[in-house]
Amino acid sequence: MPAWQSWTEQVLQQIAQGKFLGLLTLMFGIGLAIQADSAQRAGRRWPGPYLWRAALLLLDRLLHYLLVVEFDVLMGYAVTGAIVAYVITGSPRAQRIWIGVAASVHALLVAVFTLGLWSGRAGSLGGVPEPNPYREGSWWDLVLLRLDNAAIFRFEPVFLLFLGVAMFILGSRLYRAGLFVDAGAVLRRRLIAVGAVAFVVDLTLGVSNQNWLFLVRYGTAPIVALGLLALIAEVAGRGRPGWAGRRCAELGRVALSGYVLQNILATSLFYGWGLDLGSVPSIWRLPVTLAGFVLVSTVVLTAAHLWLRRFSRGPVEWLWVKGYDLLAGGTARPAAPARGLRAGPRERSRAST
Repeated sequence: MPAWQSWTEQVLQQIAQGKFLGLLTLMFGIGLAIQADSAQRAGRRWPGPYLWRAALLLLDRLLHYLLVVEFDVLMGYAVTGAIVAYVITGSPRAQRIWIGVAASVHALLVAVFTLGLWSGRAGSLGGVPEPNPYREGSWWDLVLLRLDNAAIFRFEPVFLLFLGVAMFILGSRLYRAGLFVDAGAVLRRRLIAVGAVAFVVDLTLGVSNQNWLFLVRYGTAPIVALGLLALIAEVAGRGRPGWAGRRCAELGRVALSGYVLQNILATSLFYGWGLDLGSVPSIWRLPVTLAGFVLVSTVVLTAAHLWLRRFSRGPVEWLWVKGYDLLAGGTARPAAPARGLRAGPRERSRAST
């Protein structure tokens, strides 16, 4: 592989390394806040039936892990969400304590693993057996590989528990602080500035030495994600979305279906049981990977657009609704607003009568 191509690949990998993971974690926290506020406005108990959602997510991601791809953190987010669903009903002070403790424990873990990498004492998280099942194996061989190596493949969701707790709560607090409304302009600018500084540090460390892997993926990348979230909110709030914005909004409505389709397409293209594009000569790896990214993105966005012209929900979302109705049917009873959630006009009106 030419030196420029190797350098470009390294930079592109570092630009993506951990950033979307951090964004996803923050967005889960924002989603929790939206659901909690919606339950409060409707007079429903919280977390109440949300725990069924968490259980359904755990089951859904277990099947996805076994049948599609092993690199999926959402299984861990099901557990994290069930914990944070209770935390966000507490006082702001209690939430700050949770963030501080969880972030501190996570920082300690990152420091331990980073020191382990630099000292050469960090054990391998597992290698690919020979013959390489990703190149030589069938789809079923990979299912068996995931079963046999569950402890290794599920390391990241477990490792992310404390970071997830901190970022979920932080996402919830940012949402309630007005990050996405006009009043949050100052907050957005501050987060964008912090994220920009963190990005320079992240990129510098990431391309300089692989021993910084844990620090950049799980340390600086979440801070960069805060800046990215604020930047997205700033750009999205400046006017009506254009063509690209509308396509992204459509994908957001069928996010789980799009996520599953993306992974099915990518594994079909690059794994040995599919087109095996992952085995191309190293000189072709970068252009083939970029072409695959563009192709998969185009297909997923197009599929979301065409599907929503006929249906109101994605296929996985439809299954989710059916599963949730089956699990939680009849459990969502009106109740007093949860402690720490500000009562809306409807609830205040009920209280006054």
